[in-house]
Amino acid sequence: MNEIKIEKLNNTSNKYKVGMVSLGCDKNRVDSEIILGKMSNEYEITSDPKIADIIIVNTCGFIESAKQESIDTILEMANYKINYKCKLLIATGCLTQRYGEELGNLIPEIDIMLGVNDYNKINEFITDFIEGNKKALELLNYSDENINEGKRILTTQKESAYIRIAEGCNNFCTYCIIPKIRGKFRSRKMENIINEAKDLSENGVKEIILIAQDTTLYGSDIYEKKSLHLLIKELAKIGGIKWIRVLYCYPEEIYDELIDEIANNNKVVKYLDLPIQHISDKILKLMGRKTSKEDIINKIKKLREKISNIVLRTTFIVGFPQETKEDFNEIIDFLQEYKLDKVGVFPYSQEEDTPAAKMDGQIGDHIKSKRAEELMTIQKDVSEEINKLKIGRLYDILVEGHNGEHYYGRSYEMAPEIDANVLFKSSKSIKNGQFIKVKIVENMDYDLVGVVDYESCK
Repeated sequence: MNEIKIEKLNNTSNKYKVGMVSLGCDKNRVDSEIILGKMSNEYEITSDPKIADIIIVNTCGFIESAKQESIDTILEMANYKINYKCKLLIATGCLTQRYGEELGNLIPEIDIMLGVNDYNKINEFITDFIEGNKKALELLNYSDENINEGKRILTTQKESAYIRIAEGCNNFCTYCIIPKIRGKFRSRKMENIINEAKDLSENGVKEIILIAQDTTLYGSDIYEKKSLHLLIKELAKIGGIKWIRVLYCYPEEIYDELIDEIANNNKVVKYLDLPIQHISDKILKLMGRKTSKEDIINKIKKLREKISNIVLRTTFIVGFPQETKEDFNEIIDFLQEYKLDKVGVFPYSQEEDTPAAKMDGQIGDHIKSKRAEELMTIQKDVSEEINKLKIGRLYDILVEGHNGEHYYGRSYEMAPEIDANVLFKSSKSIKNGQFIKVKIVENMDYDLVGVVDYESCK
């Protein structure tokens, strides 16, 4: 191995600068923030990898496009060793957990590689590298028991933060590799989550977003019963938190106590993300989903009956093996009848080491893409119809910034990064993180335009 040296920085802190590139889902983002938190006492954190001595790429390995993005990003950052200041390149996350040895051989510029449960070793490995040029390309023994926790350096808007309440997954959907990468479902202790939320609140966070592979199963392992409703009740007692948002609730696992808590707790925004994925009973069974079309429809009806003005978001996978035109049309009919507020659509990705990848009846990419496009066109019309009904309504908006012409923010109906925004102008200065009353006056394709209701703001 060629000798590698990292020169001390000529700055007041005399610390190496660390840059992070985080890819993939919001659960991966939390991991990235925990990694930065573990490093923040020893290193200076920078958002600009061009001036970083150490670059970390936290990878995603969920589907083929995400894997390729991760590889491309690592290769891009490897060039920073030549063109910029980087002397140490670290790869972490799902892709390294899944393809560690292969990835190390493919990209020898990687100096340190960690799996999804190895982050507590990162400072030790960096020290070994700096002091002795010792690479760490072997993943540590994977543990189904570990959960990454600890101090975080937020990479989101200061007003909102994700809180991961559990790790892993027990669902074993036939198209998904996550249980093999992340391990079995395991809940975090309630007191740890509450303490984390208190720390976030003290640092100005107004909205906490609860995430896991399946949030509705929270507590079923360590407390021997579903306990998400109890967790929400405790989190609502934290003074600085104004909004509690819950994502990734598998419809078959939603239970009455949770519905009641969402309905009656003023801090819980009336918004749920339900990963439905399909509505054809045949495809649901092939996917390994533990539900049916009838059960999904009944749960949606119940949620709308019990929770006033609830907003429902979901995702669909189209082009799954053996999906016929009739199966696909069931999704179209479902969307047109039940008019879900937010819908994401993904063409099926044939992932190795999953049961679905070996199924007969694989569908061509052209058909998958065509079906995805058709479904999104239909949903665009549904969204426009729904948005027209919002004109004249008054919303509390969590302000997130100014784009030079408009302030922008979100109502309770909008989750960060995946949903639209409300745009508005104001004759008065408004700070990020402030809640302000805005009346909707115009709907665009997805964003809404409003005016500040100053009387209501008094």
